Amino acid sequence: MYDLLVVGTGPYGLSIASHAAAAGLNVRAFGRPMASWRDHMPRGMFLKSEPWASNLSDPEGRWRLDVFCAFRGMSARHAEPIPLDVFAEYGLWFARNAVPGIDERTVTRVAPCAGGFDAVTEDGETFTARAVALAVGVLPFTRIPAALRGLPPDLVSHSSDHAGLDRFRDKDVTVIGGGQAALETAALLAEQGTRVRVLVRADRLRWNDVPPVGERPWWRAARSPRSGLGPGWRNWFYAERPGLYRRLPERTRTRVAADALGPAGAWWVRERVERRVEVLLGREVVTAREVPGGLRLETASRRDGSAVLETAHVIAATGFRATRDRLRVLSPELRAVLATGADGAPEVGLEFESSYPGLFLAGLITAAGFGPAMRFVHGASFTAGTLVRGVRRRLRTGPAGWRIPAGRRGEVRATVRP
Repeated sequence: MYDLLVVGTGPYGLSIASHAAAAGLNVRAFGRPMASWRDHMPRGMFLKSEPWASNLSDPEGRWRLDVFCAFRGMSARHAEPIPLDVFAEYGLWFARNAVPGIDERTVTRVAPCAGGFDAVTEDGETFTARAVALAVGVLPFTRIPAALRGLPPDLVSHSSDHAGLDRFRDKDVTVIGGGQAALETAALLAEQGTRVRVLVRADRLRWNDVPPVGERPWWRAARSPRSGLGPGWRNWFYAERPGLYRRLPERTRTRVAADALGPAGAWWVRERVERRVEVLLGREVVTAREVPGGLRLETASRRDGSAVLETAHVIAATGFRATRDRLRVLSPELRAVLATGADGAPEVGLEFESSYPGLFLAGLITAAGFGPAMRFVHGASFTAGTLVRGVRRRLRTGPAGWRIPAGRRGEVRATVRP
């Protein structure tokens, strides 16, 4: 029986597995490393976050993004966005060096059993552990506007459905959303010759400013400190103090998690959108129906009334909504007993443990508990260290036999693997 099974090997899962191994836990991580970054984001995209805020986490801080870039003869400098494929390669390098024994099979079911949990892989093999950490990322939680649900995937897709956009070359595409995913997707489409427009529900687009330089006069740094989520004291609190955020009243936490750091485009994509992409502001799709060659969309605007447009395909870059019912990897009986908050997401304690003892959650699903940082790679460091402490506490205080063997250590390799 394992001490811990980690389900998911994106930035959060890999970081948790690294901390767990270093803490001496008998851990096994499941999933194809960095799969969502490799298979569900179009080529040509860049990281929105700063390089120093995009590190995966190991206890000693050895396997950082800047170390990887230096190893590859590349730079990781302030205000220079990192290409998505470079970040995916970094995640694979981190996995090889900081995480022992990754099993690339997908776990299809997690269910309670005597003394812990059973996890069943895609080929039917069962593994048993005293604790489980779910780090399933964002893909289970895609959100499509109600007017577009039920339409065939050749006409409507989510922005996370695409590893490439070549199929839309020389076609007419409508992108819905006003955040980075929508704007960068639209820019890439326009640059390959697609006729593209963006429908935005808000009355204006929001753009993030160029990040402030690292070395600033003390009085400027005091007025607006730098953080992994952007400048300013509020962002600093979200980014650097998620443990304190967790102690806020639930109503406040839920509201902030839903509204803070809302849709906005990175400064470096602005010119690519404003020069080449049609943007329709203050519009929302009311109805959509299939017509020869694509879709007919009826849109509504508070200012201009209704309007109709036809398009070959709609890409909904409308984000994600993490709720308990979307955790399909959990058996129905386990899913049903998880306590939830006002937003429908499972509640988590101060160390990321759900209301079911031994089941820990990580990533977007915990944003209502620990704040906006959990929507970004930057939150992986706090999550990994805190969650593994919680696992160790659970193993010490759980039923008889739940004990960490003294002196056991993980098998993290000390040499750099290319």
